[in-house]
This record gives sequence, C-alpha cells and structure tokens, in this order.
Amino acid sequence: MADERSEDRPDAGSSGRAQTLALQGVANSIVRTLLRIPLVSRGIGKRLITLYVVGRKSGKLYAVPVAYTRHEGTLLIGTPFGWGRNLRADVPLEVRYKGERRLADVVVHTDEDAVVEDYAVIARDNRNFASFNKIGFDRNGDPDPADLHLAWAAGARSFRLTLR
Repeated sequence: MADERSEDRPDAGSSGRAQTLALQGVANSIVRTLLRIPLVSRGIGKRLITLYVVGRKSGKLYAVPVAYTRHEGTLLIGTPFGWGRNLRADVPLEVRYKGERRLADVVVHTDEDAVVEDYAVIARDNRNFASFNKIGFDRNGDPDPADLHLAWAAGARSFRLTLR
C-alpha cells in the first residue's frame, strides 16, 4: 500500500525513515510459520505477534508479524506502514499471541503526542524496533525526541491491543 500524505503531517511519506527489507515477504512468511508452532512461539513470541488485518477496501486478509511491548496491561505496537490504517478502534482484531489465535480490542493513536510517547516506550523496550524505525538514543538511554517526531511525521501510528 502506498502511504498517503496528510496535511497535519508535513513530512509524511518522506524517505529516510523505516523501510521494508529486500526480502521482507520471505522473512514474514518464516516468522508467521514459527509463531504457529506452540513450543517455538513461546520463545520468539515474547517479542512478536501476528496480526490478521482485513483490508478496508480490498477485504483481503493479511497476516502481519510485528514486534510488541507489554505496557500498562496492553500489547503496544507501532508502524509507519499503510497496513496500520486498516486497524480500527470499533473492530476487534484477530491476533496470534504465543501460539494461540485470540481477539483483541484496539485503541488507535495517530496524534503526535500519543505516537511519540508510545514509540518511546517501545524503543526503550526493544532496540531492534528502535533501529528499524531509525530512532537513536542519548547517553542516558532515552530515545531521541527528534527521531520520535520524525517517525510520527513519516506516518507512524501506535496501537494498544487488549486481549480478550
């Protein structure tokens, strides 16, 4: 999906922010398979979850493995990619969490303050997420506020999932 520019995000869609890997589809397929295996999913499922996202226009089902962080009783995720626009607060989301398919309620954050705050939480917990999203750290170990803003300006959204 192509990213849409937004008037409240002047830099949305700009290059230099998170980008998919050359073999992202292959990597996602392998990760999805591993997350379906109960014993294996206990290990890699400590950081990864599969979201079953239905396209708003196409109706097509996408299985998207993403990193998550446990935070305040929810699973916190973030993405700058277009599939995130398909997650809606009024529609339960099916997920595979630690090998089990479950439903989750979704809270969607698109405003700058909420996204920056959530991205900071995820980046502190998961340095791979920070690296992928080009978020640096200061000498105290705090995420760079300018990088967090750039992530939001490039289209990042954050989501809080509450498992049922």
